[in-house]
Amino acid sequence: MSHTESKPDKIYNVLFLCTGNSARSIMAEAILNREGPGRFRAYSAGSHPTGEVNPRALHALKIANYLTDGLRSKDWSEFAQGAKDAPKLDFVFTVCDNAAGEVCPVWPGQPMTAHWGLPDPAAATGSDAEIATAFADALRMLYNRISIFMNLPMAALDKLSLQRELDRIGTSVPEKEDA
Repeated sequence: MSHTESKPDKIYNVLFLCTGNSARSIMAEAILNREGPGRFRAYSAGSHPTGEVNPRALHALKIANYLTDGLRSKDWSEFAQGAKDAPKLDFVFTVCDNAAGEVCPVWPGQPMTAHWGLPDPAAATGSDAEIATAFADALRMLYNRISIFMNLPMAALDKLSLQRELDRIGTSVPEKEDA
């Protein structure tokens, strides 16, 4: 780090939401925690958590060298206002259409929110290879969106501009990699 660069003072708390908290939101949590240490702290939760992380999501994360220790399916009430030890949230992103349409709890910190919906890999059908591809695609889409998010000039953007950028990220569609 050069002397003209400064380490950010603020660590942003980010919550990724999905209904079951078993695949997409879990993968997003793992991605942001690996890619943004010292700047971001990611969490995930669900409105109706399954109680377990999808084994295929764990496999996709492990193949991509993400840490999976400590990942668990949890209820969003753990992060709601008034919950014991709930972190003050800066951002809340829904990654599935069902969670985006639900009435969410009140979050501590009045976070900015955006919908970053993507297809549910856990709903994929077909051969093992086709299902594995659905999980890999979800992981890649989340990685691309999180990378764009992490590179936003947070301190330089006013709240309205930042909200527009967050919404734009949710509509970005990465190009498919050649097989």
